[in-house]
Amino acid sequence: MSQTVPPFADLLARCRHSAVHLETRDVYGVPEEDEDFAAWRAGHRHTPDNREQWWNSFHSCVAEAVGRGVRVRRARIVSEPLSEYVRYEHSCTFQNVMAGEDVRWLPRRLASDLLIPGNDLWLFDNDLIRFGLFSGDGAFVEHTLCDDPDVIKNVSEAFENVWSRAIPHDRYTV
Repeated sequence: MSQTVPPFADLLARCRHSAVHLETRDVYGVPEEDEDFAAWRAGHRHTPDNREQWWNSFHSCVAEAVGRGVRVRRARIVSEPLSEYVRYEHSCTFQNVMAGEDVRWLPRRLASDLLIPGNDLWLFDNDLIRFGLFSGDGAFVEHTLCDDPDVIKNVSEAFENVWSRAIPHDRYTV
């Protein structure tokens, strides 16, 4: 059965209280990041003062939601030593923070006793999950939606367990 998944911006626009994002992969092969990742590898670094070079519609969407009172949190479970991609991600995370997200990092070694969902996800207002499915090499495959109350409860509890152990972005060093 095919499922139509609304764009992220639409899902966040409907959100009234909270949006949480759980990331568990050490590499993502997202084509829209290829150019920026290549520039980072070559030594380019974005900074808060060159916002016109990196601010995009995602940041605007998050900032709008935060502006109307939605709490947006992102937790990343990462292997250490960090992959090159996660080091890149860390260097760009100030962008998420400037948009209004609260971001934390959990070293995978500190998550061994936690039950973690098998896929990355966004949970909106504790009533809708958008799972992100990726291939083994990090290529995006598809999004799926879930509104099953039992799955939502499990995912919400898993996220909160990760969040309680995770290190705030400004204290997590690479």
